[in-house]
Amino acid sequence: MALAATTLHEPELLLLDEPTAGVDPQARRQFWDEIHALSAAGLTVLVSTHYMDEAERCHDIAYIAYGTLMARGTASEILAKVGLVTWEGEGPGVDRLSPEIAKLPGVEAAAPFGVTLHVSGTDEHAVDAALQPYRRAPFTWTRTQPTLEDAFIHLMGWSEDNFR
Repeated sequence: MALAATTLHEPELLLLDEPTAGVDPQARRQFWDEIHALSAAGLTVLVSTHYMDEAERCHDIAYIAYGTLMARGTASEILAKVGLVTWEGEGPGVDRLSPEIAKLPGVEAAAPFGVTLHVSGTDEHAVDAALQPYRRAPFTWTRTQPTLEDAFIHLMGWSEDNFR
């Protein structure tokens, strides 16, 4: 209803701040279908979101931290710019290894994704060496494409809170 009200006067620009917060998955998908239809019809839509799977739906993404533009481009461009090497770990309890692995040399981020663990860094050999002790049963590790969330976590590690 709110989306319909904001487009009733046929604006040229639509600003949406966290538009799907608190929305169920089906309504969220329908909302994004509407956003894409509006965009295809020529409306410029600017969305702020902390949901990286929603950011992946956008044509142009900008990461801004503490007023500083940290990266901008398509999802593919941003992932190429950050240059992350990411491994995904699977196995019982692998997600609980996150704090331990995050402290290892070469590991810039170790973040649980459901029951898996994404381990990322920019030095392929250092990340591989860090994971070597964990390459045993019951865990399996697969090299994977980093996600926008991996990139965001990486970039936030370089940001400086200038509001302190």
